[in-house]
Amino acid sequence: MRAWPRSLTTRLALLFALLTATLLLVVVLVQGSAVEGHMRELDDHELTGKVTLIKNVLHDAEPSASLSRRLDDAFIGHDMLAVVLRDAEGRVLYALRPEFFGERQLAADSVLDVTTTWEKGGEKSGEKGAERGRDESSKQYLGLETLVEALDSRSRPTRLRALVGLDVSHHLRFLEEVRKRLWIDIFFAAIIAALFAWFAAHRGLAPLRRVTATARGLSAGRLGERLPERDAPNEVRDLVIAFNGMLERLESSFRRLSDFSADIAHELRTPVSNLMTQTEVALSHSRSPDEYRDVLASNLEEYERIARMVSDMLFLAQAENGHLLHSYSSRLEADEVRALIDFYEALAEEKGVQIVLTGEAKLTADRSMMRRALSNLLSNALRHTPSGSIVEISITRQGCLAMLAVKNHGDTIPSDQLTRIFERFHRASPERHRHGEGAGLGLAITRSIVETHGGRIEVRSDAGVTTFTLHLPLV
Repeated sequence: MRAWPRSLTTRLALLFALLTATLLLVVVLVQGSAVEGHMRELDDHELTGKVTLIKNVLHDAEPSASLSRRLDDAFIGHDMLAVVLRDAEGRVLYALRPEFFGERQLAADSVLDVTTTWEKGGEKSGEKGAERGRDESSKQYLGLETLVEALDSRSRPTRLRALVGLDVSHHLRFLEEVRKRLWIDIFFAAIIAALFAWFAAHRGLAPLRRVTATARGLSAGRLGERLPERDAPNEVRDLVIAFNGMLERLESSFRRLSDFSADIAHELRTPVSNLMTQTEVALSHSRSPDEYRDVLASNLEEYERIARMVSDMLFLAQAENGHLLHSYSSRLEADEVRALIDFYEALAEEKGVQIVLTGEAKLTADRSMMRRALSNLLSNALRHTPSGSIVEISITRQGCLAMLAVKNHGDTIPSDQLTRIFERFHRASPERHRHGEGAGLGLAITRSIVETHGGRIEVRSDAGVTTFTLHLPLV
């Protein structure tokens, strides 16, 4: 069983309601304690004021005047006051509402000048007379007993015990009603806070629901949808941006996958069609062994073409998933490039193209992979360079990078094609569609090799000059 609901909106609403109720409860307790203390101070002040009044009446009165009459005149309108005056022997000389006092308060051994509280008419439950749930008929009193001086009939000073009681029930009932009202207010305030929190969280999490709805409706044919970023709150905007970026990457990947599937089907269709046609022709009637040998040799060329294409595709798949096996222990030097130039020298002479190498640099890299990358660039340059021109290979150093550039003269690659030239099976123009046996995977393989070594490749094509530049770290 879960202690909290799964809904984030409900959790926020409950937490906000709990926080609101807690803060209000703290405020109520602090303010209630302050109000209760203030009421007690007012009651104590009024009680001591009544004692002072008694002392003044007894001190200023004429000795011949009656004690009861003087005090009755002084306490007219004091309905919440009770007074008992006793002499030294405990005889009651004056009593005003003595029913306010209990047996304990009227006892002769009561402590002088100490404020006490008591209750009559109900069961006491609470601290310092602050009762809760008591009977409506119960009364709360605050009392003080002290010594006062008076003049007897012969004008001699005598000391009397004055017991003064004050009914403070109306203050306590007021505090009780305030507490009940505050508890009700806290309850409704928590509910209102929970509703507002739920509404705010519900509105604030709307982008998340849109993300969920969009993700639920995603398919290969609906990857073009995007979430609006302007109305998303700051806390969710990064998620929306990341989600839109993911959709963009997925759309691009699916588009490339779709294009790749169409391209590979197109590329494989030609050799497979050639194989089927040649085989059907060979089986159409009996032939001599030499004729069958020629058919098999032609088929072998198509098989080799398919094998190279499959091998290149496997290489690209391994490169994209970081599964290429490579060794950085070998060093690629200019001599390696010269050896590669010697390999292509016969093809260059046949086309009437000259290959020129300039510069020197050494870099730690996988020798076989870098030879393959350079071989792709060099064969691509020879394929598109007209007779009588030059293919220039330059090696330079720039800081901690080695710059290897292959430049050739020929058709200018359109600017809108430069960003796609490294894609699989992509060719910049129909004129470059078929020059030899290239399947459109060489440049994609070259880029994978360079990126595997932590470098990058760039291409520039302008005014009939195309330059591919490899930026490779020296170590």
